[in-house]
Amino acid sequence: MIKNIITLLIFLFGLSLYATELNIDKTQKNKVQFISDAPIESFDGTTKEIDGYLIYDGNDLTKNSDLYFEVDLNTLTTGLGLRDRHMKENYLHTDKHPFTHFTGKVVSAKKNAKIYDVIVKGKIFIHGVEQEKKITGTMEETKNGFHVKCKFEAPLSDYDIEVPSLMFKKIDENMQVILDFYLIKV
Repeated sequence: MIKNIITLLIFLFGLSLYATELNIDKTQKNKVQFISDAPIESFDGTTKEIDGYLIYDGNDLTKNSDLYFEVDLNTLTTGLGLRDRHMKENYLHTDKHPFTHFTGKVVSAKKNAKIYDVIVKGKIFIHGVEQEKKITGTMEETKNGFHVKCKFEAPLSDYDIEVPSLMFKKIDENMQVILDFYLIKV
């Protein structure tokens, strides 16, 4: 039994020598933004409260990659307190679903100078619903990690977020989501 535990610890330690782990750098100006561009009214919501990590083997971002990112939806602000409250209470139901998260893998990484064009595949969880998602973006090398940028669409109906028919001219069914954050090696 002791021999098996020692063997497992040596194996795990050996793996950690070859794996690169990066976490969200909370000292940077990270930004998560959604944009509603409806016919009558356009607005956006933002937060800097993103957390997560990226792990991969050696110099290849696609080799044994594992990533997880989450956003605290209670920290989203649109610039109007009443709209923020309605968004959280009536549409996102943050009392039941306070976080959104994405888990996945880097499936493609093409390097051009210090910038990788990447594709990640995984599952995004919003409002109690999980959907498969493929997201394209860039990862620019920094001194101690990467500056990550991506943009994708999140149709509200895909996540069972109901918007009353009166509000369809004020709230876009297809939210644009923009992520701009920094990862740092641990």
